[in-house]
Amino acid sequence: MATRRTFTSAFKAQVVLDLLSGAKTSAELCCQHQLAPIVLARWKTEFMAQAPRLFEREAATSAEQQRIAELERLVGRLTLELDCAKKASSRLTSASDRSARWP
Repeated sequence: MATRRTFTSAFKAQVVLDLLSGAKTSAELCCQHQLAPIVLARWKTEFMAQAPRLFEREAATSAEQQRIAELERLVGRLTLELDCAKKASSRLTSASDRSARWP
């Protein structure tokens, strides 16, 4: 009994790209890689269905990167505000300590 061959996603993508670019015909690819035409057609259909998602991920990643940048700016601003508050607090406590010594 024959076992099924498994192909990597990179191999499938390369075969489909060869087909779509016109570098080789469907018959040439099937003969070269010993594939059934239906298998190549299914890979092409899957490839074409998944192609738009590549660009959606870029948009999602871009939105995530924008959110990260916004949060980093917020952290920076809050850090500056905290430093200013600490300085003001230390100056006020040191001024009140000095005034307490002078009756």
